[in-house]
Amino acid sequence: MNLQKLTSEVASLSRQTGEFVRKAASEFNQDSIEYKGLNDMVSYVDKETEERLVEGLRKILPEAGFIAEEGTGQKTDNQEFAWIIDPVDGTTNYMHGLPVFAISIALMQNDKIVSGVVYEINRDECFTAWLGGGAYLNEKPIKVSSAKYLKDSLIATGFPYYDFELMENYINILKELMQKSHGLRRMGAASVDLVYTACGRFEAFFEYNLKPWDVAAGALIVQEAGGIVTDFKGGNDFVFGRELIAACGMFSELEEVITRNWNLEI
Repeated sequence: MNLQKLTSEVASLSRQTGEFVRKAASEFNQDSIEYKGLNDMVSYVDKETEERLVEGLRKILPEAGFIAEEGTGQKTDNQEFAWIIDPVDGTTNYMHGLPVFAISIALMQNDKIVSGVVYEINRDECFTAWLGGGAYLNEKPIKVSSAKYLKDSLIATGFPYYDFELMENYINILKELMQKSHGLRRMGAASVDLVYTACGRFEAFFEYNLKPWDVAAGALIVQEAGGIVTDFKGGNDFVFGRELIAACGMFSELEEVITRNWNLEI
């Protein structure tokens, strides 16, 4: 399989589909919002976008299954390949007219992510990576920040919006990082946080209560840009494990703060 060619085709599909998302934003009606759970919203734009992506991805790799946020398509146990799709990462931003949302698509082969595309629609920025091929922004190579210390870092995170059981632990992490870094940012789209880390706009990103479609593509892009990605325990269960740390060379300092306040053994 030519992963570079496949990734380029996925990027083109993302740009084409992103045009629909962009146009729909100008006429979006909040009356169309549906609730899947507490503060977990979906609209016709998410569903239509996902259907368009699934249709296009089936043409690119017909044998692949799907793990998609809105449930279009499916993956069977015996399929080698699966697309992991978030049609509009940052749905809440989209619904409120905030211009931070993206299409996120990853290809998983067995249990390994081998290709990732995140298309940040409003800035027309397409971030891509394939396993062993490096990371790119609009086809130009990118690298993570060269910062080595927490004190020189701007950090992205996300806030819990439905599971508040560990809120106190999370607030303790935020308190410490506010005092030891350049600051914290909450963009509202994990895929965007990850690719901004990949190109050095952020030094790091961490969050819990994540879903595979939030992080699969962006995590690969960070890794191919030279960054480190783990779960909160320092392991590799960050795609399906619901928690993730992604960072440049200051990773160990950030990991220590999170682990200590999360009450995990280092």
